[in-house]
Amino acid sequence: MTDFFRTVEQAPPIEIFALSEACKNDSNPKKVNLTVGAYRTDDGEPWVLPCVRSVEVTMASDNTLNKEYLPITGLDCMCEAAVKLLLGEDNPLISSKKADGCQTLGGTGAVYLAMQFMRQVAKCRVAYVSHPTWPNHKGIANFVGFELREYKYWSPADRNVDFSGMKNDLQNAPEGSVFVLHACAHNPTGMDLNHEQWKEVAGIMKERKLFPLFDLAYQGFATGDLDNDAWAVRYFASQGMEMFVAQSFSKNFGLYSKVSG
Repeated sequence: MTDFFRTVEQAPPIEIFALSEACKNDSNPKKVNLTVGAYRTDDGEPWVLPCVRSVEVTMASDNTLNKEYLPITGLDCMCEAAVKLLLGEDNPLISSKKADGCQTLGGTGAVYLAMQFMRQVAKCRVAYVSHPTWPNHKGIANFVGFELREYKYWSPADRNVDFSGMKNDLQNAPEGSVFVLHACAHNPTGMDLNHEQWKEVAGIMKERKLFPLFDLAYQGFATGDLDNDAWAVRYFASQGMEMFVAQSFSKNFGLYSKVSG
């Protein structure tokens, strides 16, 4: 009998989920789970947004909805609504059909598809991620074959964004490089660029012919305003810049198990 899996090594545990499981198994009544970013009740139980519950009830009784195969790019009405939420309902890029979206397996799936497209189809060679960044950015960039580099973002000494260092890395990046940018609520620092800084970044990227890949996992969480949290993306779009934006609704709709992106 063959033994194809004999040499497969055990993958290391994902730290956040391992910690969450340990917390779940801890019997201390005073424990507080701060590992996974998810809505909780005062008793620490999962909480579903009332608007989500309401829509689920409506959908369950709507006989026009079915379980047929979706188009290859996903549910059309969801994609259209996501683009409007991102760019603004009246954005001329939408009416002129210069902006479009496709459904993915959450924000991670969106980042993966964007990176894979830029590496395999657009033939970009170098990808930059912020230092520090969400670990999946590095894992995906390496997996799809990018030469991975980091751009400066956080200054431990100043406990603030190292904007001069970031600009220097942008100015010295090879033409055609892909830059993964956190549109708002930078993960893990929580520190975002202001509007004037975003304008400078857009100007450098446009001049240097660099490609922006925005990760927008927390729209509405940074300032409490959906439009303001999408400001950077909308500004880049207003400058006529091509880009990919990875959206996630796991956080702002609490749809963690639905992996909606």
